[in-house]
Amino acid sequence: MACRRLFQQQHQPSEGFDPKKKAYGERLQQAWNETEVKWYPIPVGVGLALLAFLQYQKVSRRERRRLEEQEAGGQEPRYVVKGPWSVQVAAALPLKTISRLWGRFNEMTIPTFLRVPGFRLYSLLFGVNLDEMKNPDLTSYPNLSSFFYRELKDGIRPIEPADVVSPADGRVLHFGIVEERRIEQIKGVSYSLDALIGEHTKRASVADVLTTHSAEVVDEEEFANVNGIAYSLDTLMGGDAGDDREVKTEGGEESKSVTPPPIHHSREGNALYFVVIYLAPGDYHRFHSPTHWIVESRRHFAGELFSVSPYMVKRLENLFVLNERVVLIGRWRYGFFAMIPVGATNVGSIRIKFDEVSLSNAVMLACAHPPQQALRTNIKEELKKNTFTQTNYIHASPILRGKPLRKGEEMGGFSLGSTVVLVFEAPKGFRFRVKVGQKIKMGQAVGEVVLEEIPAAA
Repeated sequence: MACRRLFQQQHQPSEGFDPKKKAYGERLQQAWNETEVKWYPIPVGVGLALLAFLQYQKVSRRERRRLEEQEAGGQEPRYVVKGPWSVQVAAALPLKTISRLWGRFNEMTIPTFLRVPGFRLYSLLFGVNLDEMKNPDLTSYPNLSSFFYRELKDGIRPIEPADVVSPADGRVLHFGIVEERRIEQIKGVSYSLDALIGEHTKRASVADVLTTHSAEVVDEEEFANVNGIAYSLDTLMGGDAGDDREVKTEGGEESKSVTPPPIHHSREGNALYFVVIYLAPGDYHRFHSPTHWIVESRRHFAGELFSVSPYMVKRLENLFVLNERVVLIGRWRYGFFAMIPVGATNVGSIRIKFDEVSLSNAVMLACAHPPQQALRTNIKEELKKNTFTQTNYIHASPILRGKPLRKGEEMGGFSLGSTVVLVFEAPKGFRFRVKVGQKIKMGQAVGEVVLEEIPAAA
């Protein structure tokens, strides 16, 4: 219709127009109106072939650039989105912006008369157990964010007598042994442990904070002795504690940094283990200490915010390396221990309870950008790619040189759902007590060290 209207406008008679030309134009218009129009769509195969060709060119350029960077300086490889068309579509979406908007929506005050029906509808859709809530008055939760971050009744999650317990409610996605410093994401697909926790990644800033430990830990030496945690870093994991070293910031300036956390190489007779726990939107969103351990530092990686649902885990390679995450590094009685809360789509923030300290209690040692009063994730001011910020907790205890945490102690939480990854060193007699796909509650056993019995002498 648009083509015909344009044709009519172009052939409208004007003043002084020749009648012969007018008659000719009318005949052309009549012929146009009487001509049957047939549409011939482009074959679907041609369109798919074009998209495949463009994607092939993009992947080829990206691969050449990655190889050139590795040959030039042996730098950490660039991790990019790989997966089927559904993954590529997700990668094209502004997930961080959407997540920030969702976070603001979660913080909007809900009218009091809508809170009870709204939260009950949410609970029905996502399987929230309202009977477990410490505060059952739904009208007291002003917004979705406060409802997501709800507390549970005291004693509703008993802590089982195991060496490692679940840090959160969720579903076990995967577990096993870290082989050749790689963690298996799904069968046949793995990602780098070093990339996950930033072993070779540049630090954008470093700061030491004077945070206080839990009131439950009265005697630090007793805490270390009871839980078999060494006082000195010199004997940990077969490595050296290391002297104070220079840290270069983005601006090129150098400043002294206190002793860094020990490198995560397991000692002889030990191995590195991992477990991945997925928190669904209806789960309890706070996470707790999975064992008795000392947290020495916190690293914040600003990355993407892909969904961490089982669907994406199976389809997007290096998902946990690509996503924004917080890496808590420390040690327990058997050596290295790390806990990694991973961000996801619509996760407004990751909170670390003992990181919320006042700025006056912070000792800045080397910082390209002044750190905030507490950890802030999913913010517009992103870190430079392939960098992280680090906060050390060595001043939390002059004896333990870190933040002591008891098993089951609350550590922080998510807004909405996400994933927690545990990576830890343990004797080769460690045995998991979970299954893939199993629903698990905070405090339930993940695994324990089984010491081989020594046969009695004949």
